[in-house]
Amino acid sequence: MTPATDSPLPAVTRLIATDLDGTLLRDDKTLSDRTIAALAAAEEAGVEVFFVTGRPTRWMDVVSPHVQGHGMAICANGAAVADLHDGRLIKVRPLDRSTAVGVVDILRGVAPGVSFAVELSTGIHYEPAYPPFHMDPGATVAVAEKLLHEEAPGTGTPVLKILAHHPELAPDSFLALARELAGDRASFTRSSPTALLEISALGVSKADTLAECCAERGISPGEVVAFGDMPNDVEMLSWAGASFAMGNAHPAALAAASGVTLTNNEDGVAVVIERILAAR
Repeated sequence: MTPATDSPLPAVTRLIATDLDGTLLRDDKTLSDRTIAALAAAEEAGVEVFFVTGRPTRWMDVVSPHVQGHGMAICANGAAVADLHDGRLIKVRPLDRSTAVGVVDILRGVAPGVSFAVELSTGIHYEPAYPPFHMDPGATVAVAEKLLHEEAPGTGTPVLKILAHHPELAPDSFLALARELAGDRASFTRSSPTALLEISALGVSKADTLAECCAERGISPGEVVAFGDMPNDVEMLSWAGASFAMGNAHPAALAAASGVTLTNNEDGVAVVIERILAAR
């Protein structure tokens, strides 16, 4: 699809919601000078910017200096709202541990070779076969059932999401299989180019948490412009009054968005922000 950066914008834009990896960030995981300038200009113009990502709070250093006065970011695909000024979690929407164990059991049965990681509100832990997180050297390595065990119901640290990795399955096929067999128990999505599923509590998504944050501010969907590139952005792109898939986006994101902008390496988000501010 040819980028159409002249797609319609809301009459009034009060909030910009943007994914990070593959969207706001370039492939080298940095922000360009043009993007930094666009974010600063939006803030000066009174347009709130929310970073809405699958990343955990501890991986937000790349954008923390550019968060606005509100300081908040939506992390873990909507399972957490964090204050990037101090790293504190303001809101958590946890995945029930017994539900998580049930989902793990289902995926082990239908996808031999799958391995799991458990993202808690305090950090990530993973199984011996799971690709190691070099950014998290303090992780506990154990089977998922042990990582999810708690002495008494409700006493464990909140689970933000489960990650399920398969070394051979096609990513979209793995996602479709998981949704078919366990979609009534939890929310499944993906943001990685590999067969890596991200599993949250049922009903949790970027869009659902963003809608709550907007409602608290009296901002309607029609006053929001959203950006994304992967299946975990689909609900947000569909919910916002105007939305842009990146030129490098997954087909599901392209289908959900109302417009298409340039790729992440071409500053596609900044290009649209500049349009928004020029029209004010």
